[in-house]
Amino acid sequence: MKGEKLGIRRTVALEASRLLNKSLRKEHPLRQLFWESTVRCNIHCRHCGSDCRQAALTPDMPREDFFRVLDNIAQKRNPGEVFVILGGGEPLIREDIVECAQGISSRGFPWGMVTNGLLLTPEMLRKLKHAGLCSITISLDGLEEQHTWLRRHPDCFRMASQAIDMIAHDPSLVYDVMTCVHPHNYNTLPQLRDYLIGKGVTDWRLTTIFPVGRGAQDKDLQLTAEQLRGLLDFIRQTRKEGNIHTSYGCEGFLGPYEGDVRDWMFRCTAGITVASVLVDGSISACTSIRHNYQQGNIYTDNFMQVWEQRFLPHRNHNWMKTDLCKDCQYWRYCEGGGMHLRDNNGKLLLCNLKKMEEAHTSLPPSNETPNSNR
Repeated sequence: MKGEKLGIRRTVALEASRLLNKSLRKEHPLRQLFWESTVRCNIHCRHCGSDCRQAALTPDMPREDFFRVLDNIAQKRNPGEVFVILGGGEPLIREDIVECAQGISSRGFPWGMVTNGLLLTPEMLRKLKHAGLCSITISLDGLEEQHTWLRRHPDCFRMASQAIDMIAHDPSLVYDVMTCVHPHNYNTLPQLRDYLIGKGVTDWRLTTIFPVGRGAQDKDLQLTAEQLRGLLDFIRQTRKEGNIHTSYGCEGFLGPYEGDVRDWMFRCTAGITVASVLVDGSISACTSIRHNYQQGNIYTDNFMQVWEQRFLPHRNHNWMKTDLCKDCQYWRYCEGGGMHLRDNNGKLLLCNLKKMEEAHTSLPPSNETPNSNR
């Protein structure tokens, strides 16, 4: 941000990360594969980027079709080095979710899932673990009032909390709890942090809501510039306290916060190490990226050929150097931000760095952090 220097140590770390990313773009080793197994969902969240609903217009992808993609990948890559993540929609809404998991695991691919927790019963968790579940993310967007307001389901907080209780005390699983921060839960973040610590949660990931899908229809879901800085200050302080490992999501370059609120320096790996198969067979990079950045379709293309020969817009970001990015002093490290923050015409929807410049005043950052009694 203007008026704030990165400092020598942060600059050195950013330079090292830039060189690593340059090498990754050249080699583009597929390491993570998202499967949008369904766009059906059992809740109707205000912020859903996919506009998912109970009855979807697009049917679930038959699991055998996705298995053929995995078999294709296994011809070129060691399955054990490609992590599969089941998402949606809500993946647990699929009646054959256990069979999906078994098919992935039997092919040697490690896998995990992202879920709202409503359908994660002890019996379902037992079956998923038996089918090779390695990691799981549970969404919890505040205490009961705030979570229910965003998710719009009367039992969503109770069921998500029960799901968290199950995974937080299971040493066989890697897990985290993810919270979407918005103005309605911003001031309760310290209380939510203490609630999670009390449950024994060790890993907490916070992110903001970007303006796509239903999230674009409600401006009140967007943090103000001051709240965004306050959120990052809160994360930085929570990390220093060391009671729960806390990190910010991948929403772009954060300037003087780089290295303080995440375990890694910002880089968008969509199309570089990350790919997705969408419910209609489209081959994409990240499931959050707009549809016109799709690179092919599993029903007409060879997945690994698409991975090797396309995805050029993801591996060379020079086309992004327009508008706000054109003369940005941080282009060297940001390179246009995350691909999911671009609209159908390639225009940047949101720049958190630019947004934070609006909040850059002479006041100490701590004056804008969420209210806390600690």
